[in-house]
Amino acid sequence: MKFRSRAADTEREPAQVYGSTQIELAWTIIPILIVVVLFLATARVIHAIQDVPKPAEAVEVTAIGHQFWWEFQYPKLGIVTANELHVPVSDPSLPTPTFLRLLSADTDHSFWVPQLAGKTDLIPNHPNGTWIDPHETGLFLGQCAQYCGTQHAKMLLRVYVDTPEDFNAWVRGQQEPAKRDEKEAAGRHVFETTACLTVMQLPGQTALGVLVLT
Repeated sequence: MKFRSRAADTEREPAQVYGSTQIELAWTIIPILIVVVLFLATARVIHAIQDVPKPAEAVEVTAIGHQFWWEFQYPKLGIVTANELHVPVSDPSLPTPTFLRLLSADTDHSFWVPQLAGKTDLIPNHPNGTWIDPHETGLFLGQCAQYCGTQHAKMLLRVYVDTPEDFNAWVRGQQEPAKRDEKEAAGRHVFETTACLTVMQLPGQTALGVLVLT
């Protein structure tokens, strides 16, 4: 309305009005300050997550993605499992987080347990890592979140969060040698003298499983 055309203005140029310096400075400086604050807050959270100190009680696990299954190694405990990860519950008063070293045996994979941690990629020849700090016991399901081949959907993983007592009992059970039963001697003999040992190895026997393709 203020700058509408008037009959008396037809013979002269309209008034040249330039922007307000104060307003232009405000809408430039204020967004910059907002971005700086968001950047500092994000960097602080990333540092708190990625560079968290590892407590002496922390459980260390090496997770290796294969086509198409998960291998979990407990270096300090001498345990290796497939597709099932057992960890102790972490008491806030005495944190017992689980630190995972992530490796890939073949192609790209992604470790993802939605209720425990975000997605973390496993890239060949590029070790990665993540950690979980579960405060509740139970079974938590995860999945490979990176398409890694035709059987990708079968890379389901299970994380069992146990009480400290149950976790220690599980560790003792896994560390025990394979039980020998005379009633099973015949079956064991068949296993050890046929092609089974070319693809697998059981605890308690020294034969090395090697797959030979002809």
